[in-house]
Amino acid sequence: MKSIKSIFAVLFVVGLTMLTACSAGKPEDARAQMLALYGENKQIAGAYDADDAARCSNGVFVGRETDGVLAFKGIPYAVPPVGELRWKEPIPAPDSDAVYQAYYFGKSPIQTEWPSEPGSYYPQSEDCLTLNIWTNRSGPADKKAVMVFFHGGSYGWGAASDPMYDGQNLIRKYPDVVLVTVEFRLGLLGFIDFSSVPGGEDYAASGNLGLLDQVCALRWIQKNIASFGGDPDCVTIFGESSGAGSVSLLPLMREADGLFRRVIAESGSVTLTYSREECRNLTKMLLEKSGCTTMDELTALTEDELIELNEELNDYNNFPERDGVILPEDLYAAYQNGSAAKCEMLIGTNADEVRYWIWEMGYYLHEAFGMTIYKHLIPVMYENNCMRMSASEKAAAQTFLSMQDGQKIWRLTAFYTELLFRVPAMRQAQLHAANGNAVYTYYWTMPGENETVGACHAVELPYVFNNPQVTIYNGSLYNRTLADKVQDMWVQFARTGDPSTSEITWEPYTAQARSTLILGEEIRTETDVLRKQRELVEPLLGHYFNGCYSQLDFMVPQVYKIGAQLFGTLVLTAAAVVGIVFACRRLRRRRDRCRAANDK
Repeated sequence: MKSIKSIFAVLFVVGLTMLTACSAGKPEDARAQMLALYGENKQIAGAYDADDAARCSNGVFVGRETDGVLAFKGIPYAVPPVGELRWKEPIPAPDSDAVYQAYYFGKSPIQTEWPSEPGSYYPQSEDCLTLNIWTNRSGPADKKAVMVFFHGGSYGWGAASDPMYDGQNLIRKYPDVVLVTVEFRLGLLGFIDFSSVPGGEDYAASGNLGLLDQVCALRWIQKNIASFGGDPDCVTIFGESSGAGSVSLLPLMREADGLFRRVIAESGSVTLTYSREECRNLTKMLLEKSGCTTMDELTALTEDELIELNEELNDYNNFPERDGVILPEDLYAAYQNGSAAKCEMLIGTNADEVRYWIWEMGYYLHEAFGMTIYKHLIPVMYENNCMRMSASEKAAAQTFLSMQDGQKIWRLTAFYTELLFRVPAMRQAQLHAANGNAVYTYYWTMPGENETVGACHAVELPYVFNNPQVTIYNGSLYNRTLADKVQDMWVQFARTGDPSTSEITWEPYTAQARSTLILGEEIRTETDVLRKQRELVEPLLGHYFNGCYSQLDFMVPQVYKIGAQLFGTLVLTAAAVVGIVFACRRLRRRRDRCRAANDK
């Protein structure tokens, strides 16, 4: 019986792999678009326009103006983390009086190219620790609110060069704000645990290097943002997806104390993290694939070898590590006991978060391929998660599913939207508010053009950045009225810590009131959105379920079921082929007999 189950599991994995491979590709138009943005900033030896320049601790940087907005791109905030500095904590960029161009984005962090991450098609390098700044000439000369954005991408993809995050439109509209976007290490180079590798004791922070890069960037901002008109005492950090996870974790890091006043977390929270045990999988695979056994051998790998290894291992990326060194092992407890920095927080999620992965699993071919993979993988994940649940927790999960309408796949989709996104965000909000911090929550219901994915993960990004021309998530559906109000509220929060505007009153979130602003065709306040679902899911948060699909156990009933279906399909197909062959033979014999009879 065990061998039959194994066969079914193998059939499932092979089928899934074939579908995934069929859906993989590299669109040349996206690559061409990103390469058109590329250039290398050079040192300026002669004269330059001082009106377009900003003097910083590590140099004078000369930007470019478009419609009154000055953009400074590719400014280094740290020493390149290469050679002996690979997998080491970032070192601040050294002081300098040299003059440099700041015309082009710095290189993207090393990652696998992928269509939902346009920045992955921009040239990549280990030397990627740069930031970009937009400031408006027509605004005040100083004391502008500063908004610092950390992109998403599952901590393994993404780049600040993504056109979605371009600050031109937003800063042209809000001249009293300075926008900063930041590159940081990802994947193999940003989040990997070396505690089990000989020599790894010198790399104790390696599980959270991407977060430490963000801290280094924030320190640079504190030191230099006044040169761009920004107020270092009025810094808001914000991010989406893993970027929202980042800005949820930074308040818990002593290294980040005093570097920001406010947080905006869009579709992410502290739950998007790994335990030390979960992190070991990537380390083991890296050693196996590279043939290395020590840190000396790993650091001797060339950049090209790392890029090739990352291509093979990018699907197995870690999230930030609850290592007890940089991050607490129990992040909810840290928020509960007041370990998070005193700061105002705006946090929320979208109504159909998890449907985004239908797209992710089916690029380049018809959406049906994505749906096929999605329909198989989500039940497998659920059965894996159930293995870690107690009997009462399983009963609560089943009660949740029974409350939903539609097919099983859509009931599971609702469950994971709550488990991975909304309920963790609301728990984080409640704990932070309980310690005397102003917290505001939202629930995004405005869908994109694609009805299947609805108000999915990332659908709010073009609204926030005022970039409706970037249609990757929304298609042509973009509500300008909602966009204007959302931008006003985000910016007002960055200015004052209260997102209320002259048109909209946004009530703070508390454990008693649980007031949440609904952002859709209509903007309104609701009390304790989806209360029953929250109550059923909240006890599961202690497991830190994080959507990790790379470490699933495929020896589960769903796989046996699918394997049996695949096996049955193969058997029926084989039987049909055999039947056709025999039928053809019979027809040929009959034809031959007829010819023989006619010849007589």
